Amino acid sequence: LDAAAGAHGLMYAPDPGSVGISTIGGNVATNAGGLRGAKYGVTRDHVLALDVVLADGTLIHTGRDTIKGVTGYDLVGLFTGSEGTLGVVVGATLRLLPRPARTATASAFFDNIELAARGITAITRSGARPAVLEIMDGATLAAIDALEGTDLRSRGGALLIAQTDGFGAEEELDVVTAALDGAASRIEIAVDQADADRLLFARRRALPALEAIGRPLIEDIAVPRSRLAEAVRRIGMIAAEEGVRIFVFGHAGDGNLHPIIVTEHAPAGAPVPSLAQAAADRIFALALELGGTITAEHGVGRLKRAWAARELGPEVLSLQRSIRAVLDPRGILNPGSSL
Repeated sequence: LDAAAGAHGLMYAPDPGSVGISTIGGNVATNAGGLRGAKYGVTRDHVLALDVVLADGTLIHTGRDTIKGVTGYDLVGLFTGSEGTLGVVVGATLRLLPRPARTATASAFFDNIELAARGITAITRSGARPAVLEIMDGATLAAIDALEGTDLRSRGGALLIAQTDGFGAEEELDVVTAALDGAASRIEIAVDQADADRLLFARRRALPALEAIGRPLIEDIAVPRSRLAEAVRRIGMIAAEEGVRIFVFGHAGDGNLHPIIVTEHAPAGAPVPSLAQAAADRIFALALELGGTITAEHGVGRLKRAWAARELGPEVLSLQRSIRAVLDPRGILNPGSSL
């Protein structure tokens, strides 16, 4: 969709890391985010209308083709991110935006990921609003190097990739790099679009790189950006105390971290090792303790149902179940999933 829009000078702003394989339907189902989320938000911010088949077979159209409209409840927002539990989305009207006139990209290397996380806070305070602001720890960089033959890990122990866009892209990137001056051990400006694309390609290869070395347990918490440094420091403590490998990367511009626990390769459907599950539970508890969420963009599914109840609380959980019961009284839509 984004490529087709590009032929008309437009873009579809959501840009998931799995862009090569993910679908519009899947993104709507989970309210997915992506690399450009720091500036452009998540899928819900770009859905104008939906065609939905309800549990009784009724086809409804909800939403509108206008930019604004507040008639009735926001059912588009309700169905977006509902993981197929309220209806089956069969059509979507999506918001397209003008493709930015210019982009500017920089990579900033740090001695460790905690320093990189502090850099996020400095950028936020600078007033700059990058379209892309991605973070990767040293272990992830090494895994990408092993898969792709790059040399990212040799340049530092953590990496921030920042991309600004619009008519003032270069000037805004200057603000970003100035905010990192003194904290970053090395800052490099992409000299052309091909250089920028190589950086973003490396970020998209983070998960495949981890899949090449083991079985990843994919998680996606979010915390307030002011607490990112504390989050990554304590995730490192959890890894050491539980004796598991945890690789950290994510969409740091909106506080979204992917602490990926990697265990030995195992057959599909094999249970999650107990140490990995214990580490995951501690990461979820940490996210809530820091005022964050157990899932920023991947959804609840089956694995996080108990933690969703803890985050939402009994009153909100009861309300959400009541809404689901109205739309699916027989429980036939994605049974066992979500709430």
